[in-house]
Amino acid sequence: MEKFELEDHDFIELNKLLKILSWVASGGEAKQLIDAGLVKVNDETETRRRRKLRTGDVVQLEDQTAKIE
Repeated sequence: MEKFELEDHDFIELNKLLKILSWVASGGEAKQLIDAGLVKVNDETETRRRRKLRTGDVVQLEDQTAKIE
């Protein structure tokens, strides 16, 4: 499981996180995967592209997992 630190921010948007972690090649690809229901947040399918992720949230895409810290 990867860990992503928010540092001095309160949250990060889901589509931006997928790009930062290099799970997708572009923002467009992130949007497509989210729209297709392939991304989970805290074990629930998430279709909101700009879902605000906060400390403690766990994001999954296929076999990749990241925890927000």
